[in-house]
Order: sequence, then C-alpha cells, then structure tokens
Amino acid sequence: MIEVNLLPSSKKKSSGGAGVGINMDQVKAMLAKVKDPLLLTAAGSWAVAVLICGFFWVTDNQRLATQEEELARVQSEQKRFSALIKQKRQAEMLRDSLLIELNVIRGIDGERFVWPHVFEEVTRALPDFTWLVGLEPMGVSKNPAPGTPPAAGQQPADSGEAEQTVKFTVEGRTSDIQAYTRFLRQLANSPWISDIVAGPTTTAIEENRPVTAFSLTARYHRADSSFIRTAPLIQTLR
Repeated sequence: MIEVNLLPSSKKKSSGGAGVGINMDQVKAMLAKVKDPLLLTAAGSWAVAVLICGFFWVTDNQRLATQEEELARVQSEQKRFSALIKQKRQAEMLRDSLLIELNVIRGIDGERFVWPHVFEEVTRALPDFTWLVGLEPMGVSKNPAPGTPPAAGQQPADSGEAEQTVKFTVEGRTSDIQAYTRFLRQLANSPWISDIVAGPTTTAIEENRPVTAFSLTARYHRADSSFIRTAPLIQTLR
C-alpha cells in the first residue's frame, strides 16, 4: 500500500516564503528598534524630497511638451511671415524705383514748358511800337509748393511737388515811353510772371531814329491751376 503526504513540511514552507514575500512582523520589529528622532526626520525629509522632485519632473515634462508645440507653431508662422516680408520688400523696392523714374519724368516735363510760357506771356504783354532785343535766363530754383513747407533739415519727399521758378531779364526798345509803362502793367497782370523790377531807360538810335531802350528783370513761376487750360493735341496724318 502506497501513502502520499499532501501536506508540505514546515521546513519547505519556511524556505519558500522567505525568498518571495515580506514578513510584516520583521518590518514592524525593525521600525520598533528605530527610536532615534533625527533618523526619522532625515528619512521623512528624503521621502518629501523624492516626492517634490517627482512632482517637478512631471510638471517640467508637461511644460517642455507644451513649449515644443509652441515652438513648432512659431517656426511655421515665421516661415510664412518671412515669405510675406520678402514680398513686401520687393514691392517697396519696385515702388521706390518707379517713384524715382516718375520724379525724373516730372522734372523733365516741368522744365520743358517753362520757356514757351515765358515767351508767350512776354509776347502777349508787348504793346504796339515796342519790340524786344533780348531775353535771357538768370537762374533756376525750386522752392517748396505753397502751403507745404518741408520740416527743418528735411528735403521734400517728392521733387515733382516743388514749384519751379526761373528768373530772366528782358531788353527791348519802344518809340513811346507810355507803351513801356503799359508793357510793365500788362506783364504784371500775368499769373505766370512776378517780381518785376524795371531797370533804367536810355535813349538809343535805331535806323536813324531815337528810341527808348529799357530793361527789366522778372521771375516765372507756375500759375494756379485755375489759370491752366488743357487742350487735346490734334495731329494730321497725310
């Protein structure tokens, strides 16, 4: 007859439980032996320090993840705005180039019709029995347009807005001194001519006749827009 012992021996039970589990009785016995308050305080401090470090480590990781997301978003926006800034700078360079060309064209166009205006106004004011023997420029200057003086130490932004003035001298002859005074009066009524200064008059001989020689200085300036009339240019092609 064969007998089987199903109950483990006390030796095997003690040897198997010692390697796996924790004997609470032994832990309580160890804590009971520790009666030093400084040691307990140090252990508690270390436990609190470990908890605090763990808390900061978790929060710093969360903050780092948030900052990385924000950095990725800012970098994408920086790339997009850098392209817009580049386009804006190219547009500004093109605008400045066009403004320079436009100012040059305005300057050429403004100087092109100066002397036709001068000749027209002087000829229109010239009375009968009076003729000219000379008309010469004395100087050209550009002054700020009325009502828009530039700031101190600052040049006008647009040269096309400057008022161009030309000073000139007129020499002529007349057989009647009253015609000379009428010429001065009619020339002063012109909106394109100002600062008329009459020079001395002398007697000259023209074709064996005594005539009055006169000279004057005046200044041409752009008239008000109400005195300017435009007309279409008609060209006949044959």
